[in-house]
Amino acid sequence: MQKNMPPSMRLHLWLENDRGALIGLGRAMLLVRIRECGSLRRAADKLGISYRAAWGKIRQAQEYLGKDLVRKEGKGYVLTDFGEHLADGFLKWHDEVERNALTLAQEHFPWPVLPYRSSPGLPEKCASDSVSTTRDFADKEHL
Repeated sequence: MQKNMPPSMRLHLWLENDRGALIGLGRAMLLVRIRECGSLRRAADKLGISYRAAWGKIRQAQEYLGKDLVRKEGKGYVLTDFGEHLADGFLKWHDEVERNALTLAQEHFPWPVLPYRSSPGLPEKCASDSVSTTRDFADKEHL
């Protein structure tokens, strides 16, 4: 008989306004991939989603926020200062909330609770020497 693994904690955090979702982990990771790849198409490919879905999520967030997250540069895309700040700020906030929630889970449950990781690491980076976030990518459905 195989011993059960300890449970893992999962959090789904996002910010929304009265119009809908502004940013969540999936959209933040999409912005990080655009920054790394310089291309919306390659960023979408790395995350395993279609270009159309990726562009739709970016366009919708920009509409709801009233600010651009990306801008066309040459043949690709770059993040605006606002997009950079939003992606980085969300990832830092998410990590802090997750760490605090894990600490609380350890205090409240009679067994160890592990942090959730959906994959061994982030999907392959676009360039071998690009900087990557330490976050594991969440399920595609949470874009």
